[in-house]
Amino acid sequence: MKAMQKLERNLSFVLFYLIFTVGVQKKRLNMKKITLFRSKGRQHCFILFTSIILILSMQAGCGPRTVDLKVIEYTPLPRDDWEVSTPAEQGLDPKLVARLYLDAAELSTLYGLLVIKNGYLISERYFNEGAVDRENFLQSVTKSYTAALVGIAVDQGYLSSVDEKMMDFFPEFAGQINDPRKQQITIRDMLQMRSGYPWEERTAPYLDILFFTDNWRHWLPHIVDFPLTSDPGTKYSYSNLSYHLLGIIVARACDRDLRSYGQEHLFTPIDAEPGEWRSDADNYNWGWGEISFTARDMAKFGLLYLNEGEYGGKQVLSASWVRESLQAYSENINYTGWFSSRLGSYFRNIGYGYHWSSARVCCHHFNFAWGHGGNLIVLLDELDMIIVTAADPLYELPAGAGWKYEGAIIDLVGKFINSLAKE
Repeated sequence: MKAMQKLERNLSFVLFYLIFTVGVQKKRLNMKKITLFRSKGRQHCFILFTSIILILSMQAGCGPRTVDLKVIEYTPLPRDDWEVSTPAEQGLDPKLVARLYLDAAELSTLYGLLVIKNGYLISERYFNEGAVDRENFLQSVTKSYTAALVGIAVDQGYLSSVDEKMMDFFPEFAGQINDPRKQQITIRDMLQMRSGYPWEERTAPYLDILFFTDNWRHWLPHIVDFPLTSDPGTKYSYSNLSYHLLGIIVARACDRDLRSYGQEHLFTPIDAEPGEWRSDADNYNWGWGEISFTARDMAKFGLLYLNEGEYGGKQVLSASWVRESLQAYSENINYTGWFSSRLGSYFRNIGYGYHWSSARVCCHHFNFAWGHGGNLIVLLDELDMIIVTAADPLYELPAGAGWKYEGAIIDLVGKFINSLAKE
């Protein structure tokens, strides 16, 4: 990247010099009416042209060459939890993968980067504070796990359907609800981010109330005191509160804490082991965030969805739940506020399912779980590929301030996906 910027600067200088010099030469020739114009003019242009070629050749040599890409290290570490292979063995150009890891090494908040192809771990590398055994806080990727646990609870009959009403699980607040629309909020609305509760990051002061007050871990009362900004089921509105309430609904329906339920029915069946999963003031595991996994275990969760709920020959999630989760119930979502539906330089046409977003890069459509800081599980179904990024959750930086770091990781993945279109 730095070499290319230097090349552009030098090219601009050379072009400026060429235009300026040719202009001066032309004036001198016109004034003196030199008859040797053609021969000397050609000689001068030849010298300029040769200089440009030499400068460009020297600068091009500063960029990564094919031989440089061959020494980029991304070989998976020797462990027994993943079958490993190589990009070439799985039909992928190794140079594209090497370029991905070359770019990744420049990012200061990226912890880990994995690529899975055809069920094999084909590349893996850790950066900065990352390590193969590091359990990374995944932030909003947690919502994808919460949604999966909702699906399992439905499959097992703890929840009759996603059309059950939210307030049926919070009888202690029934007499405090002044807005009758809250009585109509369903689990389906909450899964789709259509509960009607505020998009906290865009609606002051609700983000501060959730995260930046002395009493911030007490979320249950917000069922009552957070207003609805739209009718339930009608409008996409990213609500952390809704997903935490979903986690509580599963815990109450199953009469056990969310972690132990997830351990038995989701994590152990996919050979994953969560690290810390933090809780609210009432000891409910956070449904919106704060679960931690290694990057390898993140990839196992992605493989579960890529294989329609099956893992190791066992149906952990129903295939119908996976299909429902990956649908786009809301489309053309604008997260940035600056452009139409896009994330960074590559992701376009953003949609939303059950906390699996969808996007397009060039000719590739894909789904992804996304958490603050650039934590990603990307599913490229048509290529039988998963891309995982584990990143600094940026606790000290809210979404706007941290975007340059988070956006750089999203662009890293987008650039790689875009390169696959040229295969």
